Amino acid sequence: MAEHPIQGLMNVTMDKIRQMADSNTIIGKPIKTDDGTTILPVSRISFGFASAGTDFDGKNAANKDLFGGGSGAGVNIQPVAFLVVKDGCVRTIQLSDGSNTIDRALTMLPELVDKVSALLKKEEKQGTAAPKAEE
Repeated sequence: MAEHPIQGLMNVTMDKIRQMADSNTIIGKPIKTDDGTTILPVSRISFGFASAGTDFDGKNAANKDLFGGGSGAGVNIQPVAFLVVKDGCVRTIQLSDGSNTIDRALTMLPELVDKVSALLKKEEKQGTAAPKAEE
């Protein structure tokens, strides 16, 4: 059985969408700076797809194999954040509005962990560096 022409339209459109939206589009290629920082762009992708076709009236033998159709797709790529890796620490920089309290808390969490870790290390160094006074 021969492939219907609408299948060819759909296959071409889906192949083009695959070319546009691969994993490198969502998590972009790393950008390395001179100071050793690596920046990874993160994007949100949404797309729509439509395809339609019609066979012409088969009563007339001349119109028997005629087909009309079309397909199309739209892709929206929106950058939403950057992952910044420096000295083994990862930070998230969101580009969208962080008006949601949970989003803001999650965004600040890595920085908070880094600050608490630095504070604990500082206290440990002070405790071992300062000799205890004897009574």
